[in-house]
Amino acid sequence: MSFPTASEADIALLLEGTFPYVSGGVSSWVNQMIQAYPEYRFAIVFLGSRREDYTTFKYELPTNVVHFEEHFLYDDITTNERPPPRQGDEEAFKLAGCLHEKFTPGCPQKEALDAFKEVAHAMLPGGKLNLDDFLHSERSWEIICDRYRRFCTDPSFVDYFWTVRIMHTPLWKLAEVAKNLIPVRALHSVSTGYAGFLGALLQQTRGMPLILSEHGIYTKERKIDLFKSEWIRDNRNVFQRDPTELSYFRQMWIRLFEWLGRFCYDAADPIIALYEANRLRQIADGAAAERTFNIPNGISLSRFAPLRHLRPETVPPVLCLIGRVVPIKDIKTFIRAMRRVVNYLPAAEGWIAGPEDEDKAYAEECHNLVRSLGLQDHVRFLGFQKVDELMPKIGLTILSSISEALPLVILEGYAAGVPTISTDVGSCRQLIEGLSPEDKALGHSGAVVNIADPQALADAALALLGNQEAWQAASQAGIARVERYYTDELMFGHYRKVYEEALQKSEGVR
Repeated sequence: MSFPTASEADIALLLEGTFPYVSGGVSSWVNQMIQAYPEYRFAIVFLGSRREDYTTFKYELPTNVVHFEEHFLYDDITTNERPPPRQGDEEAFKLAGCLHEKFTPGCPQKEALDAFKEVAHAMLPGGKLNLDDFLHSERSWEIICDRYRRFCTDPSFVDYFWTVRIMHTPLWKLAEVAKNLIPVRALHSVSTGYAGFLGALLQQTRGMPLILSEHGIYTKERKIDLFKSEWIRDNRNVFQRDPTELSYFRQMWIRLFEWLGRFCYDAADPIIALYEANRLRQIADGAAAERTFNIPNGISLSRFAPLRHLRPETVPPVLCLIGRVVPIKDIKTFIRAMRRVVNYLPAAEGWIAGPEDEDKAYAEECHNLVRSLGLQDHVRFLGFQKVDELMPKIGLTILSSISEALPLVILEGYAAGVPTISTDVGSCRQLIEGLSPEDKALGHSGAVVNIADPQALADAALALLGNQEAWQAASQAGIARVERYYTDELMFGHYRKVYEEALQKSEGVR
């Protein structure tokens, strides 16, 4: 596959595990944003885990994407070649050791961030702290052994050794990406994590202004993933384990992502959240309050409003979950809810419209659950679908997620006249019940239920599908809410100002 390349661009989008390879809310938003500003030349830096995990684009690159590059952070971490002996730079490793000491609780954050910046500069190509020394030097081995003896509560040194390697190696790859990126006038990262670290490196070393937009809070979402991950080992025996404590290796990964987030927050200005609760979470995680503000998502009314006229006169008894088939979307709760819905409304169907390739084992578990509950004739896995084609055919959009930010699918449903039932995550309550007094006066545009409560989810859906008047009221509330507060025109106007201010700051900086 050939990609567009350029010698320079206006804005570099730093994208981790999302557009253009992965479909979903964030990817749709990125695609929407690029097309909204045809006057700007965009460069895309895509960061993925391994090349084999990302095979085909889910989106075409808009014509104003003039440069695209991709980097896979966990490829080529191991090698069969025998490295030559090397000592390692004593001063550089002393600097890294000092940084780790400042990561301990109680150390002032500014001291730790200053040390982090110094180490990050040393990791750039040509710096004193290079990847070969980290992987193969005697000094690196001594430090790893020393820290294992002093701090690690897991008995497996082999697992500790490889955890350290796998955690840190991508940072050097990102330092190389930062060194070689084409000149751009501004940076825009849509997460902290590895993309945010890259943005912070570029801001610190090349002076480019960094914009950070977080749809969800990256560190929070990675913590959820780490809590559920089975690939992180815990080698303690039953007498060594404390059920109230996380395994040491999970703690290591969590600390890494927390500090990557703080490094990004320190470099970014502005720091944009989708809604107020997330803005407060950013501040709690280390963002400067004066740099933070909210820009909610918006959707195209002209695209979705005409779909209202394509709906049948009676409400279709179809509950549709539009999203990836992954654990964080808690597809299983939706499937269990469908068993109760079908018991009371035999004509009901549950549609799951989203890709299944991200977590194939989980997708198979969901298929098995459908079979075990006898729902083969009522629950359909549709794969990736065009939302425009789904909306006129469904009665409700469903979100059973355990974590969300401000889901576009709710707004798209509202614009098409479809109410929603959602778990109480992210901004979903404010989208359904309203935020300001004027917003609340519009009425409820669906219902909010607790996480992992299939009975409540089913009962809320039945209450709307079984009452045409209630469904119509929720539909009208959703239409009014999205038209007043959540249009793409409002969002584009806010971001146009953000981009203009960033580009003004960057005059003379590349």
